Amino acid sequence: MKIALGTDHGGFELMQQIRNYLRRIDCEVVDFGCHSTDSVDYPDYGLPAARAVADNECDRAILVCTTGVGMSMVGNKVKGVRAALCFNQEMGVLCREHNLANVLVLAAKYTDVETAKKIIDNFLATPAGTGRHARRVAKIEQLCGSS
Repeated sequence: MKIALGTDHGGFELMQQIRNYLRRIDCEVVDFGCHSTDSVDYPDYGLPAARAVADNECDRAILVCTTGVGMSMVGNKVKGVRAALCFNQEMGVLCREHNLANVLVLAAKYTDVETAKKIIDNFLATPAGTGRHARRVAKIEQLCGSS
């Protein structure tokens, strides 16, 4: 699976661990940065990672910032992206089953490395939902003009 990564300075250290973990579980990683703890603007890194998913260059993306809120906002501005901020394993499953999420967002301030790995495992292993869940996501596109 090909995974796009995007982080700001607040998520840099957690993303280092995530990048290494993804490589250990044989995911191809496309790293959009950032590459240090120097202060940066999260849209500069979250947007290209989200676009890589929308453009089918990557299968999914993982975005990280301090709270996850900023990266969620950025990801969900991209047509074709459904970004989900998750704090536990169950959310990693439900965002795929119920919301067909294709971008996972993590909050570095509130998510330790081991929890992040478990969320990622569930996010990557869970197939996108069908039936009523797909219908509801299609309704978002119909009513809101985005997907």
